[in-house]
Amino acid sequence: MNTEKRSVRERFRDWFYGDTQAFDEAMPMRRQKEHRPDLEAQKEYERERARMREHVFNVEHNREMWLFRKCFEIMGIVLCVLMVCVLLIAVSYLPPTGHADNPANNEVSQLYVEHGIADTGAVNSVTGMILSYRAFDTFGETNVLFIAGCCVMILLLLDHGILKSSAMANDRFYEPKNDVILQQVARILVPIVFIFSIYVMLNGHLSPGGGFSGGAMMGAGMILYTCAFGFDKTRKFFGERVYTAVKVTALVLYGVMITYYYIMGANGLENHIPLGTPGAILSAGLILPINLVVGLQVACTMYAFYALFRRGGF
Repeated sequence: MNTEKRSVRERFRDWFYGDTQAFDEAMPMRRQKEHRPDLEAQKEYERERARMREHVFNVEHNREMWLFRKCFEIMGIVLCVLMVCVLLIAVSYLPPTGHADNPANNEVSQLYVEHGIADTGAVNSVTGMILSYRAFDTFGETNVLFIAGCCVMILLLLDHGILKSSAMANDRFYEPKNDVILQQVARILVPIVFIFSIYVMLNGHLSPGGGFSGGAMMGAGMILYTCAFGFDKTRKFFGERVYTAVKVTALVLYGVMITYYYIMGANGLENHIPLGTPGAILSAGLILPINLVVGLQVACTMYAFYALFRRGGF
């Protein structure tokens, strides 16, 4: 074999895969033969191990091991009983439900009800509370979604080469292909689901809804579309790059907007973002864009979980 015309990349690749020797390509290396275990030797090894376990260690008739197992079981039962008793005692000290002196019935809830619209501009007091007064908690929940998506990708995301090979290339391997009924239903329902999810996100500060519920609807619509038409068509408008860009951008924008709330609220400064007219679509200050970015986060996370658990990729 003439090695003078071969590039450095080709020689490194052959060396990496064990086809040639690193410093002298004139000495080709042979791949090792696949190891095939001797079944008889393995069975003999298992028999020897069983005899040793029976005669030397004698686990089943060992008194110390028997006492340890019994003590372990008894201690486990005692620990569970103690935990139940502690929880019951703690619950017994809780105030009665609906009592006027309950910790839940304090000036905080009264503030939310009486000054919520004036402070946040949101007609939906629940949305105004979780995206303004308690925006720190909601930002933490959004970070949990982001971290959960990253962890699932680390555990389940397959290499592109594996996805293109064998049964992984066909996401319909275990399911009927081109189900006419499912596709016709999806053609009707998917646009409706997308439009309604956008409506819920845009009106979260005016009516029941918001980013979490609207994002869950959008994610469900994407999953329905993928089940009906497959990953190839879905990847044309929502692939791994689009998922990464949308998810990271939404989280960064959310962090910037919430940071503004933190700085202004912690220092007692006036919020210069206009709240608009309560009841109008463009109102409630930053609550509307926050609902949008939260909805995109939830939708991306739902679809990513579905794609990774089903196929190992987008």
